[in-house]
Amino acid sequence: MSNLQVIANEMLPVLENEKGEKFVNARTLHEKLMTTTKFADWIKRRIRQYGFVENEDFFSLLKNEKRVIGGTTSIDYIFTLDSGKELAMVENTEQGRAIRKYFIEVEKQARKLATEYPTFSYMIDDPVARAKKWIEEQQEKQEALKQIEEQKPKVIFADAVSDARGTILIRDLAKLIQQNGIDIGEKRLFEWMRQRGYLISRKGTDYNRPTQKSMGLGLFKIKETAIIRSSGAQTAITAKVTGKGQLYFVNKFLEQSLKTI
Repeated sequence: MSNLQVIANEMLPVLENEKGEKFVNARTLHEKLMTTTKFADWIKRRIRQYGFVENEDFFSLLKNEKRVIGGTTSIDYIFTLDSGKELAMVENTEQGRAIRKYFIEVEKQARKLATEYPTFSYMIDDPVARAKKWIEEQQEKQEALKQIEEQKPKVIFADAVSDARGTILIRDLAKLIQQNGIDIGEKRLFEWMRQRGYLISRKGTDYNRPTQKSMGLGLFKIKETAIIRSSGAQTAITAKVTGKGQLYFVNKFLEQSLKTI
């Protein structure tokens, strides 16, 4: 693990070797994740739990050949970026999710740079040029976010769903999404939910009912209404979006809107 260079350092350093492979120092990642578990215990448990393979998913190093703290040898673990994303994700915290998104963004920027300058390999290998390009991209992103903030509706979404216990129909959710600057109607919202596995798309009695995935996430509640007909009693099923679901779907559409800028 020699010749590693820092290619990004916005949230924590991301390293790259001469082959373009990307890595992260597990000790630094542990600090940024702000977990209360001691590093040595945390990393050993994660390696065991998720089956990380040495010299494939990670590399263990003795810094300066041997570093002794309180009589014990300290080991640095260098993880591949893919394994680093998994370490961040399994923490299941906001900080872990933010770090995972950061890693994905670093990879995206590196691919974009390689695509934009395919014949200028010296620029890709030049850490100064790479750092400059990264800063420019971040500035553009911040400017785009600033414009979104200035243009978004004055209605505060939190007020619209202040009662998290309240449920609304999907057609009302479409109106709520429109209030947040996204152009979508009831029919298109139903289709969007079916395509992404939130509603059952299979024709039949279960059509447009929430999927098990949606119910597990707490995005919907089912309202059953008894209907008396000449042929007998029937039960009508209506899918209603929970307060959590309202926040979830509006944020989904806002994130999707940001990606198109």
